[in-house]
Amino acid sequence: MAGPYYLLSMSSFLRVLLFICIALSFIPEHAFVAGITRHYKFDIKLQNVTRLCHTKSIITVNGQFPGPRIVAREGDQLLIKVVNHVKNNVSLHWHGIRQLQTGWADGPAYVTQCPIQIGQSYVYNFTIVGQRGTLWWHAHISWLRSTLYGPIIILPKLGVPYPFAKPYKEVPIVFGEWWNADTEAVISQALQTGGGPNVSDAYTINGLPGPLYNCSAKDTFKLRVKPGKTYLLRLINAVLDEELFFSIANHTLKVVDVDALYVKPFETDTILIAPGQTSNVLLKTKPNFPNATFFMTARPYVTGQGTFDNSTVAAILEYESPSKTSHSTLSIKKLPLFKPVLPLLNDTSFATKYSNKLRSLASAQFPANVPQKVDKRFLFTVGLGTSPCHSNQTCQGPNGTRFSASVNNISFALPSTALLQAHFFGQSNGVYTSDFPTTPLIPFNYTGTPPNNTMVNNGTKLVVLPFNTSVELIVQDTSILGVESHPLHLHGFNFFVVGQGFGNFNPNTDPANFNLVDPVERNTVGVPSGGWVALRFLADNPGVWFMHCHLEIHTSWGLKMAWVVLDGKLPNQKLLPPPRDLPKC
Repeated sequence: MAGPYYLLSMSSFLRVLLFICIALSFIPEHAFVAGITRHYKFDIKLQNVTRLCHTKSIITVNGQFPGPRIVAREGDQLLIKVVNHVKNNVSLHWHGIRQLQTGWADGPAYVTQCPIQIGQSYVYNFTIVGQRGTLWWHAHISWLRSTLYGPIIILPKLGVPYPFAKPYKEVPIVFGEWWNADTEAVISQALQTGGGPNVSDAYTINGLPGPLYNCSAKDTFKLRVKPGKTYLLRLINAVLDEELFFSIANHTLKVVDVDALYVKPFETDTILIAPGQTSNVLLKTKPNFPNATFFMTARPYVTGQGTFDNSTVAAILEYESPSKTSHSTLSIKKLPLFKPVLPLLNDTSFATKYSNKLRSLASAQFPANVPQKVDKRFLFTVGLGTSPCHSNQTCQGPNGTRFSASVNNISFALPSTALLQAHFFGQSNGVYTSDFPTTPLIPFNYTGTPPNNTMVNNGTKLVVLPFNTSVELIVQDTSILGVESHPLHLHGFNFFVVGQGFGNFNPNTDPANFNLVDPVERNTVGVPSGGWVALRFLADNPGVWFMHCHLEIHTSWGLKMAWVVLDGKLPNQKLLPPPRDLPKC
């Protein structure tokens, strides 16, 4: 028979157990959910694809165009084995992933890795830390991203809701292009002649050009929806050189997220999205079957002087008909089709108003940790310029020169080995120098009458930042060869867009208007045409981080540079050593 001491201790134990159970019930479920490891295999291979009645062999992942989607949750580890079966060197970038301590997996060729050669493979190994939303992956060498791209869908941790009502369904909408020509030949010819590149033959939505293009009615993306539901559209601009306006006829969109960061929701008829950017928008369908179908269209926002693909891509929003009246496909074709009205091609006023609406959610759960103090300030000019024509050659750039592009008048030259390896092993000698100018060496009236000398300097110069440096970067467009909007992408970080304006940045008066409370946070920002943008970020990620214009031609011409962030003192503030299978040059 059990004694009183045993009974007492048993009841105490049960009370403690009950207390623990009650206490645990107040801790959110997601606090216990560790991320899982997800494996993907990407075979880089040629595939015959037909669009616009034109069949060609294109470089794909797993034979898919666009490429496969990656789905993960915040906190998951991804192991993506990329095997190269084509003659082109390949590297893949996971656009917007922070890559904390894992810079070796970031992907830009000759920056964080040598490319993967034919017959070789590389496992991209990284963990998604503190991010949820839509990002994307794409090739990061030459112009291969014209066919090598796909969505990265990061769901919140299990049990963590969205900061908006759960949508009925989620649909990726990826804007891309179709080129009848080989894009490697297009950029090769442009660099050889020094002139502007040829343009694409069509824009695409989820790989399909749609009914406004020749021979493409059958290649149309259709979004079939039910009345009275909310759909989350995950928008990605994977186009090479054009910002895009996007709209759905007779429907309003609510923007809830950009670049995988929540924003204060706002409603709009039209979205503006630059190459490299993503946006999550909510589409609330009409309460009843509308007896109509609706075009979803996109076309470019253009600010530069060069040629561009001046066409419009359309997909179709189609309502499921009520079962009673079961509309056949034939009768759906007879329904009226509404078309949206998009802004004019050069509507910079719309672009400005749209970007001013973007504000961080800045809630207790998703705060905007804007750096309030600044350790280092930089002023970078961005824009086009010229380089001399090679001897015995006639060039097609301005006045017989070659087109170039630069940051602080330095056109960045990629080395023949990877910058990150040179940094990590202390072998920077002959690879890069650490003297990238913090401000333009020769100040001028950046957005006024351009100087007579438009020649750029070439070099592989980097900025070195101590760990945890608080950075303020003013990016200033220039009028050399014409003002233009430049979507600037920073690898390894998100930044806060604390200010923007037109004309020349004024360091005495403009900072008074900076938003340090709830500025939008993103990884790619459009530098206003003929204006400037002010960014702040904390250099808390050791490694070498590429920063470049996401208009592919400008990157090819040299509008790029890189930051070296040194290790911190603690173990979790140091770049991990390179993986064994890191490709060799």
